[in-house]
Formats: sequence, structure tokens, C-alpha cells
Amino acid sequence: MIKPKPTAPVAAATQAPRKRQSRQDLLPAARETIFNAAAQVVGEVGYERASIKRITQAAGIAEGTFYLYFESRQSLFDQLLPHFGSDMLAFVARRIAGARDIFDMEERGFRAFFLFLKDNRWFFRVLTEAEVAAPLAYAEHFRLLAEGYRRALSRGIERGEISDYDSEEIETVAYVLMAARHYLHLRYLRDAPSGADLPEKVVQTYLKLLRGGFR
Repeated sequence: MIKPKPTAPVAAATQAPRKRQSRQDLLPAARETIFNAAAQVVGEVGYERASIKRITQAAGIAEGTFYLYFESRQSLFDQLLPHFGSDMLAFVARRIAGARDIFDMEERGFRAFFLFLKDNRWFFRVLTEAEVAAPLAYAEHFRLLAEGYRRALSRGIERGEISDYDSEEIETVAYVLMAARHYLHLRYLRDAPSGADLPEKVVQTYLKLLRGGFR
């Protein structure tokens, strides 16, 4: 007696073939992979030594593939800070949402900035060396940062939380506060072990200075 050949399961017979992703479908993920690799490489060796070869090796792609997404190494550098700078600004914005007043907002924003740097240690070098490696991107990043800060501080004036400063002086205050973050990072975190937090005493001293200066 001849046994019939077993039939394939219905599910297997009717399963639709998996759709092959087009290059356009892969574009956002591929660009993000290159951005992430470039950030890590620049964070480790700086812009000057961040060659396309180093970046593509870190990204796990062929050098030829790089040029499908960026015209040149400089094109990538010109987009690198804006790409991650917007991530940093969005991260801080989420942390300060719902702040009670200007002091609560500033404490939340201050802590959020250093938390972002803690989780993305490469960012500080990407930011600071961009002044030479990607000056237009650097200038635009600080313009956006200062403008957002100025608007927040101006609301503090309108609500009576900040006294003795007029609208023209607020831009100067914004740059002073941004500079404080920069130098506190240099002093307490740049050479600290991975995962280190800004000392709480530093945070409280900064806030003490702020409260005394705004009132």
C-alpha cells in the first residue's frame, strides 16, 4: 500500500512572502547608524581623526555605502551636531515640562543636561570641537539654545520671578548660564569615571547662586 505524501500545513501554504525592503525604507535606519557611529568615533578621537574609514568600520558598513547618504565627511560633520543637539534639547524639554516656576525649571534643566551627558559621553566633544570642524552647525546650535533660554527667562520676568533684569539683559544671562554648564562639566565630569554624576553639592551651589542673583 502506497502511503500518500504528507501535505504541507495550511498556514505554511498560505503564508505570504515577506516583502523586501527598498533602499528608501532602509534610509532612516541607515542614516541613524552612521550618525551614531560618527558620534562615537568623534567622541573617542575627535573630528580631525574621525575618517570615513573609522566611521564606516564602527557602523559596520562598506565605505561606498557611506556616500549613498552623505556627499562627504564634511557633509556628515555639518549635520552631526544639529542631529544630536536636537535630541539633547528635546530630552531637556521633556524634563522641564510642567515646572512650577523659573527656579524649578532651571533645576530640572540643569540636571537634565548633565544626565544627557552622562548617558552620551561623546556629546561634549561633538559639541565643543564643532566650533572648528563644523562652525555653521555650531553657531546655529547655540543660537537655538540661547533663544530658547531667553524665552524661558523672559517668562520668568513676566511672572515676577526674576527681578532687576530687563529684556535686553536676559540674553546675556542666558549665555552666562550656558557657560556655567560648560565649565562645570570640564571641572567635575570630563575626566571622571564613566557613569559619574555631577556632585550634588555642585548642583546646590549653582541653584543657590541662581536664586541669589535672580532676586
